[in-house]
Amino acid sequence: MTTMKTSIITLLFIFVTIAITAQQKLKVVVAGLSHDHAHVIMNEYKEGKVSITGIVESDKDLIARYSKSYKLDRSIFYSDLKTALDKLKPDAVLAYNPVSEHIDVARIALPMQIPVMVEKPLATTLKDAKEMAKLSRDNSTPLLTNYETTWYGSNQTLAVKVKNTNFGTIKKMIAKDGHEGPKEIGCSAEFLDWLTDPVKNGGGAIMDFGCYGANLMTWLKNGQKPIAVTAVTRNLKPDVYPKVDDDATIILEYEDGNGIIEASWDWSYGIKGLQVYGDSSSFNAVDGNTLEYQKQAQNAEKVTLTEDFHKDHLTYLQAVINHNVETKNDLSSLENNLIVVEILEAAKKSAKTGERVKL
Repeated sequence: MTTMKTSIITLLFIFVTIAITAQQKLKVVVAGLSHDHAHVIMNEYKEGKVSITGIVESDKDLIARYSKSYKLDRSIFYSDLKTALDKLKPDAVLAYNPVSEHIDVARIALPMQIPVMVEKPLATTLKDAKEMAKLSRDNSTPLLTNYETTWYGSNQTLAVKVKNTNFGTIKKMIAKDGHEGPKEIGCSAEFLDWLTDPVKNGGGAIMDFGCYGANLMTWLKNGQKPIAVTAVTRNLKPDVYPKVDDDATIILEYEDGNGIIEASWDWSYGIKGLQVYGDSSSFNAVDGNTLEYQKQAQNAEKVTLTEDFHKDHLTYLQAVINHNVETKNDLSSLENNLIVVEILEAAKKSAKTGERVKL
């Protein structure tokens, strides 16, 4: 009898644990599937990390493809975001649509006080970014931007080490981001259609990968804007990308140092690296899991990475919704990403005019 009671208690404990876990799982509506990063959230859905209650998409081919790949019931698809949000009342909206359409998601979700996380960058223009910021602030609702590099243990540890050691002033930052090109690496036709459009994406590599360096540098400078921005863009593959740049170099000037952003669809291989140089030493985030500390020309040493709620976008989003994290000037924050868009807009102007643009 005692054994039976124990078994019943154990089963009840398991059921309660499952129920609590289910309650804690984020309920999200996905806005758009044309961004190939949507596969990330779909795989997290398959792994039981998130509950996707609705998907807003009108492209029949995308709906058919995603339904088949991820065994999605057609009933969760909607053609209208407002209708989906009114019915489903999710914890958040995750936007995987063209950057120029992020503002459309913000205009619908934020007045309903539903948090929004968009894929980087926040917007294609500073005008749109400012309107989105006003919607977020007026409705006291989070508006976040998702970058892959935010969840790199190397970058998070680098920031901690720079602030909490005798690293001194950041004299120079170099961000290298990009790959061989979106067409070359096999991006979907739907993604390529807007990623290579000067209006829908706001530009080419300068937007797609220039935003990473601007985001990280603004963060490391504690939300400080650069004094001026100078940029050069190239079209090294005009037959492949006739409408937009495929290579950009951006220089950010600060009172006490410089930042260099190397964004390209012309790298020999995929790269997302960050180097930061101080008074007498440097840190090199080679990739997401490798951070090197160097005090001399040789003999770089590996640094142990820290772990916290920055391990992935869902953990961070949950922490924000639960008010467990202060977002101000964080990598996903509105404050940071308004400056990112301002930097990118200045960089495009500089590249077009050939002049240094003061902020």
